[in-house]
Amino acid sequence: MEFISKYMRIIKSVLWVLIIIFAYKVYGSINGPIEFNKVKNERYLKVIDKLKDIRNAQIAFKSVNGIYSDNFDSLISFIDTAQYTLIQKRDSSFLEYDRTFRIDMLREVVVIDTLGFASVKDSLFGNSKRYKNMASIPIDGVDENFKIKSDVIDKNGYNVPVFEVRVSKDVVLFDQNRDLLKQEKGLMSVDGVNGPDIVLGSLSEVSTNGNWPTTYDAIARN
Repeated sequence: MEFISKYMRIIKSVLWVLIIIFAYKVYGSINGPIEFNKVKNERYLKVIDKLKDIRNAQIAFKSVNGIYSDNFDSLISFIDTAQYTLIQKRDSSFLEYDRTFRIDMLREVVVIDTLGFASVKDSLFGNSKRYKNMASIPIDGVDENFKIKSDVIDKNGYNVPVFEVRVSKDVVLFDQNRDLLKQEKGLMSVDGVNGPDIVLGSLSEVSTNGNWPTTYDAIARN
């Protein structure tokens, strides 16, 4: 009898252990994706904010140089030193003698006046020096930089400058659940960041957009 009682206590103990383990797994299967998405969204927002700074810097670089930068050193140096030329366009007209009709005829032209110059750094970043670190991925525990490239491609007979900046989701979510990360890298959804990378621009299309949905822009504004 005593043996049976002891045996039953062992069985109860084992059952309680199994119940606790099962409950923990159930909790993990429910709470895991929730925590993953929370971390993912927080990190994606940080990455996207920096990519927007890079986009603004690249657009300014192209407006002055005619092409996009292919490295962060030149882009940061440009922001430090470059200036916009401030211009004003106005319509004007004048009378000019026409030799064919032998009369004065009205000619209309567009006059471009140079008003002055403005610092690119002040225009884009004000007093902030965050552009100095625009190459680095803004995630704690990550010591890597964004990958940046630029090119000139042919579009309908025209040479068009393009650029691309990207970072792998493996890097952004380096410490997260492997199975959930694998699912995230294969994502194809209208309200998600599709594919294995977060990407700004394109080397094959004329675009300065990112591959993230507008929901991330709305969250950033709020």
